[in-house]
Amino acid sequence: MNTKPRVVVAMSGGVDSSVAAALLVEQGYDVIGMMMRLWSEDCGEGGANRCCTPGQMADARRIADQLGIPFYVIDTQDVFRGSIVQFFIDRYTAGDTPNPCLECNRHIRFEWLLNHALAMKADFLATGHYARVQRDADGTTRLLKGLDDAKDQSYVLSVLTQDKLRHAMFPVGDYAKPVVREMAAKFNLPVAQKHDSQDLCFLADGDYRRFLAEHAPQAIQPGPIVTRDGRELGQHTGLPHYTVGQRKGLAISAPEPLYVLEADPARNELIVGTLDELGRRELLAGRVNWTSGTAPDAPFRAEVKIRYKAHPAPATVTPDGPDRVQVTFDASLRDITPGQGAVFYDGDVCLGGGIITQAL
Repeated sequence: MNTKPRVVVAMSGGVDSSVAAALLVEQGYDVIGMMMRLWSEDCGEGGANRCCTPGQMADARRIADQLGIPFYVIDTQDVFRGSIVQFFIDRYTAGDTPNPCLECNRHIRFEWLLNHALAMKADFLATGHYARVQRDADGTTRLLKGLDDAKDQSYVLSVLTQDKLRHAMFPVGDYAKPVVREMAAKFNLPVAQKHDSQDLCFLADGDYRRFLAEHAPQAIQPGPIVTRDGRELGQHTGLPHYTVGQRKGLAISAPEPLYVLEADPARNELIVGTLDELGRRELLAGRVNWTSGTAPDAPFRAEVKIRYKAHPAPATVTPDGPDRVQVTFDASLRDITPGQGAVFYDGDVCLGGGIITQAL
């Protein structure tokens, strides 16, 4: 009789979640495969979200059958549309550059899906993320980077609380991506060489500018391109079309190269300046989650990532209450962008993170 805990695996039909399921079956867990049907635009491959196309669902079901585990598809379209897609639209309309993957892990995978798993008497929810959890003797669960630094996804998991981390498993986090593909071949999984899925899965064609123009035309309004001292240099085509640090595509002329410094949605202005003006050493972040469950009561040193693919930068993090911080970097950074996550690390340990509200 199987005495190991029950684990629900979030299956996508991709190589990472398929190997995660295979490893757990091999280790003797009571495994259940589960896939979410997410909202997408009514175009593309049968109107299907790119994380759960008919082909992805068929692959996931085939893997589950091969592993001999139950497989279920749950309809998550309405909650995904309301909490993730609308968030994406609202934040761009407000002038931010959001990361919907952070919100998806916060509200969909480790809330909506986790609750479904717990309702099925599961002890854990496993995903194919490249991250690790460490369960300490005092009952604390720590979130660690994946061993494959090039694939590490702890950044988008920094939203997880202790209650969620206690139920989390990341079976492929101890391996490099090439090794995961080798294991898929060893398990005879037909997805061993399948391409990785892309971000912004709800877009039919990957073009977020086109999506916003159709679903939030109020966010795409032309306006002035100005310098910090108010000189108008041209017209932008809509603030969401630009990112902090962008140089090309501004359609303005100046005696020296100019870069996007920030957007001012209240005035619908795109503010540009020289490379010297671009760098900032400080940021404010809100909605901070501390993965330990306890907010620090004093400033501390950490390495901080300001984007998913950014290199961690040394900084001093100063808490301002339980869910706000000020971060002061040792050296200025070019592309601190409101709406992105600022995630804090102590070596391999992900301490938590928040959403950037302002560069100082």
